[in-house]
Amino acid sequence: MSLIAWVILFLLQSLFYKWVLSWGGAQWLVGLKSALTFGWMSWDWNTEQIRFYALLLWIIASIWFVIGVFQPNLRF
Repeated sequence: MSLIAWVILFLLQSLFYKWVLSWGGAQWLVGLKSALTFGWMSWDWNTEQIRFYALLLWIIASIWFVIGVFQPNLRF
């Protein structure tokens, strides 16, 4: 994957996580929609749990993004 595609992918992920955390996305995702988005284990989570999970995923994605910038063979 090229560096440009890697950056665009991370920006799209970041936009999604920002929506979930700050712009009311977690409230909209409560219920079955969260299970379809984050996996089956999240179907009964409340808004705060969804926000926390999105924050954890964003942190992990950010670390992976930085690693992928310097190690091109880890971009997939």
